[in-house]
Amino acid sequence: MERGLARERDFDSKPFLELNTPFSTERSATLEDEEGKLIRSQKEVQVEDTDDQAQEAIAKEEDKVDVKMSNQAPHPALMIPGPIEFDDQVLQSMSHYSESHVNQPFVNTFGEVLSGLRRLFQTTNPASQPFVISGSGTLGWDMVASNITEPGDEALVLHTGYFADSFADCLETYGVKATQLKAPIGDRPQLDEVEKALSEKEYKIVTVTHVDTSTGVLSDIKALSELVHKVSPKTLVIVDGVCSVGCEEIRFDDWGLDVVLTASQKAIGVPAGLSILMVSGRAIETFKARKTRPTSYFGSWKNWLPIMQNYEAKKPSYFATPSPQLVHALHTSLSQILSRPLAERFADHKAASQKVKQAVTALGLKQLASKPENQANGMTAIYLPDGIAPPDVLPGLVKKGVVFAGGLHKEIATKYIRFGHMGVSVTDGKREDIDKSIGYLKESLAEVGYKA
Repeated sequence: MERGLARERDFDSKPFLELNTPFSTERSATLEDEEGKLIRSQKEVQVEDTDDQAQEAIAKEEDKVDVKMSNQAPHPALMIPGPIEFDDQVLQSMSHYSESHVNQPFVNTFGEVLSGLRRLFQTTNPASQPFVISGSGTLGWDMVASNITEPGDEALVLHTGYFADSFADCLETYGVKATQLKAPIGDRPQLDEVEKALSEKEYKIVTVTHVDTSTGVLSDIKALSELVHKVSPKTLVIVDGVCSVGCEEIRFDDWGLDVVLTASQKAIGVPAGLSILMVSGRAIETFKARKTRPTSYFGSWKNWLPIMQNYEAKKPSYFATPSPQLVHALHTSLSQILSRPLAERFADHKAASQKVKQAVTALGLKQLASKPENQANGMTAIYLPDGIAPPDVLPGLVKKGVVFAGGLHKEIATKYIRFGHMGVSVTDGKREDIDKSIGYLKESLAEVGYKA
């Protein structure tokens, strides 16, 4: 008991945002000026000038080629709901030379990434905070459960598929009481049902999967958040945006959201390995008002919040080592995404989605999400014809040059397949991934005896 009490007193006596691991300057064989730029010899500068001239000559030759060829090894187009196809420049960023995670050039890059995420999530509120941490999208669940909720808290989980079950399981792992409000497969809980649930009990959080990857069901985040703020204003709105950020509109400030969590490998278009969150000032204040310690060490905002704030201010800071290569890739992808209005990007995804869904209808097939308002723009979950199972068509699609995903919802997994259409497969006009995938699907179904 004495040890436990001592630890509690020690925790309370420390400044709230004090780092658990002190920053220490790493030894380096290179010299840097005050801005973090390498100090090089005259010989190095001369060599670089020569290299620049050579690169300019190569670029001029490449400009003469009409069609830009991908630098990637030949492979079937990955048309699953994540990971997706990656742009050449993003993959090239992954080969960035090794560098210290606390040297100023990398810190500057990380800071620009965090600022770029504010634009992607459409928040200008200085109280909100972006997080980029090594891990999968699932880490976002753990961070919500271990930082915002405490054991015994109530959570309302809106169920539109497999990932609501998983989020609820995660919350319960941390001692949270999770109540699931379920809808029939392919549908989403209706607002009057949500209002009834919120009026019956006080919930600390309500969670919703913006696009459930197992069903392709899209939730109306704007209307839901408005309802929560009206009926239960103290309840925090938590959005699982793993399969939506980058291909579905999200207005973090305007819609009054408290957490949107996502991952790098879907519509953001970066190899897997980064857990990304946008957190509101209200959620951070809720965290600071905890009565108990955060129930995770690696995921604790006590550790990460000052790190993210420092990186965004372009100040070196350290708790746990990030992945510089993945951060560089995210920097490249965000630069591409934000190079034009987000509205255009979302319109492109909607147009591609309509093309796919019209083709599915023309084939005489049905979607899990039968109502248009429930249909996601970055993926389509397609019921197969009676008597045909995923193993009958998926191998043939791979041979033709495209990869689709099998079913994931445990109740109907053998009855459907999933077609992902997001990222460069949609936005790069030189790619033919969508049209080829539609054609290959039609051919593969015909080869197993299906007639549209």
